[in-house]
Amino acid sequence: MSTTTTALPGDGTPPPTSPATLPSALRRTCELRGGAPFLLTAERDWTYAEIEDASARLADGLLAAGVRPGERIAIAAPNSAEWIITWFAAARIGCPLVTLNVAYREHEFDHMLNQSGSVALVCAARHGDFDFVGFLDALRAQLPTVREYVFLGGTGFDGSRTWDDLLAAGPASDAPPSDAPVAPHDPLVILYTSGTTGLPKGAVLTHAGVLASARAQADHLGQRPDDVAIGHMPMNHVGGMTCTVAAAMVSGGAVALLAGFGPQIALRTVVERRVSIFVGVPTMYALVMGLPEFRDADTSSVRTCVIGGSNVEPEMGRRILQVFPGTRLANLYGLSESSGGCVISAADDDLDTLVETIGVPIGDFRVRVVDASGEPLPPDAEGELQVAGACVAGGYWGMAEESRAAFRRDGWLATGDMAAIRADGRVVLRGRTKDMYVRGGYNVYPAEVENVIAGDPAVAMSAVIGVPHEIYGEVGRAYVVPVAGARVDVDAVLERCRARLARYKVPAEVEVVDSLPLTPSGKIKKVALKAIAR
Repeated sequence: MSTTTTALPGDGTPPPTSPATLPSALRRTCELRGGAPFLLTAERDWTYAEIEDASARLADGLLAAGVRPGERIAIAAPNSAEWIITWFAAARIGCPLVTLNVAYREHEFDHMLNQSGSVALVCAARHGDFDFVGFLDALRAQLPTVREYVFLGGTGFDGSRTWDDLLAAGPASDAPPSDAPVAPHDPLVILYTSGTTGLPKGAVLTHAGVLASARAQADHLGQRPDDVAIGHMPMNHVGGMTCTVAAAMVSGGAVALLAGFGPQIALRTVVERRVSIFVGVPTMYALVMGLPEFRDADTSSVRTCVIGGSNVEPEMGRRILQVFPGTRLANLYGLSESSGGCVISAADDDLDTLVETIGVPIGDFRVRVVDASGEPLPPDAEGELQVAGACVAGGYWGMAEESRAAFRRDGWLATGDMAAIRADGRVVLRGRTKDMYVRGGYNVYPAEVENVIAGDPAVAMSAVIGVPHEIYGEVGRAYVVPVAGARVDVDAVLERCRARLARYKVPAEVEVVDSLPLTPSGKIKKVALKAIAR
């Protein structure tokens, strides 16, 4: 197995060789800093050694329940120590973790669990006012591959287990060892990203890819063992998994873990936990800095502010640098298929550069811009941005054609984003090649929403676009054309979407129109709709 050499920044230990799998990386950090804090939660704090021990015990429990190496384990739960322990346990026994958003409903659970062939599902018993136990009990007949249902924070239905029982089960006499041989390029995570065809695609993130992105980020930003990163980005997203937790682990730091984002709890956590690294999308910064109590809060511990999802805007950048004096402000560009960040602002970038560019490739990753025929373009020419390096995912699970389109045989990942690369190597992001919009940091592909709306018998045609929003950046607007003689019930359309899609995918507005602009071939002219929307 090939290795590279790094050190935990700032603690004076000799540079260790970098383990190339998630379990071995955790073990290495335990050897160096086993008693140091890793996860700081509302319930308790966990050291690295405690997370290592718990993941080993849960791995034994999963094997005792009949899960075998190579089978897929799915999880749908808010951020928690249990989520992260499950991730490490699954990795330990060679099982890819299929990460689901707790906002998902029937449409998404059905597709993702069946398409991945998941044999076990770890799920919150409740999330807010939503009863996952009852929901999954009713859905079981549609999920033939799922053998084990494991509930967090409550008991389930007959035949299911609780997470705590699984943790305490211990090894079975006939089960394989809980430290299965795992290779760097084995699947670590299957992370579903919305597809332009309307069906989400499962990006296969490998051990090597996630660790490469995490290490490159930690090195580029100078993350240290005494850092505390705020953990409010969702763990089913590379922002939480790679950019927060894995990056902290490889640098020996801690994560102040939150179940999810809320401006008040985020600010309180920064103050009480002395957070030094704040990772978030622009919406999060706007909401936190907009709190009345923000002005008097002691945020002097923050030394690095990372913005993902889009370039920092001039006014927001000025405000961040003003209210967090001395902080390093950086854009981070990455996508599910790059396992995390792959382009980050340089340390000496001033505000004008931060506004114009998303940064430089980190680690040994490479970027290029190509024309429609795939030929590389010179500096400042606009084309599709492509990324290469150890961070690139291993394709889409069970989707060979889609994998070939995005993951080229020569190692380059087609991002689908339009960009130019300046002569100084900094990347200028121009826009998206497809129709995707970003609502509060989450990617939304209109085709998936349109497919749901199409099920309304009163709707003849629909088109969804992203429109500007002062808080979320963009939200969805759906234009619907009624069937001749029918009347579209807007509330019914929205309710249909809420029942079948994650909340962030539900359009903020539905507008009933007589017709939609079409091309000669009958395709909807989204560009014309966007022009009207302005």
